[in-house]
Amino acid sequence: MKIIIAGAGEVGFHLAKLLSYESQEITLIDTDRSSLSYADNHLDIKVLKGDATSIAMLKEAKVEGSDLVIAVTASETTNITVCVLAKQLGSKRTIARISNTEFITHKDEVGFTRFGVDELISPEALAASEIQLLLNQSAFNESYEFEDGALTMVSLNLARTASFVGKSVKEAAQHFSEIHFVPIAIQRFGTQYTIIPRGDTQFKEGDTVVFITSAGGGDELCKMTGKTNTAIKDVMILGGSKIGYKTARDLSLKQFNVKLIENNREVAFDLADTLEKVLVINGDGRNVELLEEENISDMDAFISVTGNSETNIMSCLVAKSKGVKKTIALVENMDYFELSQSIGIDTLVNKKLLAANNIFRYIRKGEVVAMTKLNNMNAELLEFRVKSDSKICNQQIKDVSFPRSAIIGGVIRDGEGLIALGSFKIQEDDYIVVCCLPRSIKEVEKLFL
Repeated sequence: MKIIIAGAGEVGFHLAKLLSYESQEITLIDTDRSSLSYADNHLDIKVLKGDATSIAMLKEAKVEGSDLVIAVTASETTNITVCVLAKQLGSKRTIARISNTEFITHKDEVGFTRFGVDELISPEALAASEIQLLLNQSAFNESYEFEDGALTMVSLNLARTASFVGKSVKEAAQHFSEIHFVPIAIQRFGTQYTIIPRGDTQFKEGDTVVFITSAGGGDELCKMTGKTNTAIKDVMILGGSKIGYKTARDLSLKQFNVKLIENNREVAFDLADTLEKVLVINGDGRNVELLEEENISDMDAFISVTGNSETNIMSCLVAKSKGVKKTIALVENMDYFELSQSIGIDTLVNKKLLAANNIFRYIRKGEVVAMTKLNNMNAELLEFRVKSDSKICNQQIKDVSFPRSAIIGGVIRDGEGLIALGSFKIQEDDYIVVCCLPRSIKEVEKLFL
């Protein structure tokens, strides 16, 4: 595909890097020479210095033959303008990054597609939604919902006391008369290898295991692993950033008791005026005495979303040492993901990765409805809609020539999530959740074309 990215900031560069690894034809446009120089030296892409809202610049980037234009500059006005111009100049599809989530809420009412903007994404809103989901699934390190929770992906680390350590996948499944979960990826402790499990794959102590669960599956997993899905009510948030504000607002509307700590006095007062149901405290959240004064040890969850990754990590470690059950840190450095479990933080959230996942489904072939990359694993989760002429349609799963490095995690039919075994027959309009390693993606895509 020919893809143009406007904006070489953190999201734009990360997207360009991921897409260039997949041998896509990428053109990156930005006004900042240093950002472009770094991208040009480290990635196999074309870079252009200039204003992406310039028609001449878009024509130089050959926008008329582009499959996708992604505008992810720091200015939402610029991003919308780039998409409108690109569409008029012949681009097939456009995506704009925005910060005002009202645009997403009223997308159909306003009719952005009529202007030429096909999709709107907000990395901050995606991060706030991810945090809410993690609080609802407090026993797990990672979580992602398909079709409003009909199927849910969860990730956890296996302790020695987990009942199925030492057992095979098939043996573990025999504990329940009805199966409401299935393992789809395993990373062995101390390795970087991702395993797509089969019936004879053994669970081992220290494994990071990703499961797909239908209704009741999360409770079954907690029972088998000895973990507790604790109800979270009292939450402390460090940082009044856009993500901090959105998280505090949304949680308070769902009857959570929320405290928000913000170091900037002016910002803190503005937040206090806006967030009526949130207790806003002006102070330095790195100050342990302040955290103790605000009863951090009584909190069920601590969420650190300041603009500094190191501050977020260190403050979460302090919260963990004070007995807080669930800690979530916003980080920008992707390398930190490998450290999250070893240093004791429950979950790391990265808005670049969330934005990339949201955009990546438009790159994949077949009718991809949703997509996410597994944190710290070399695997992707894809949700496909089955069309009447798809190769997989009207076939039993056991008869489909599925690659060994991919697995069907579940099926959503008429809004109901199902853990599908070999004799399950796939029908038109089913939604199929597939986990696959990069080498098998093209082969999997062909089954849904």
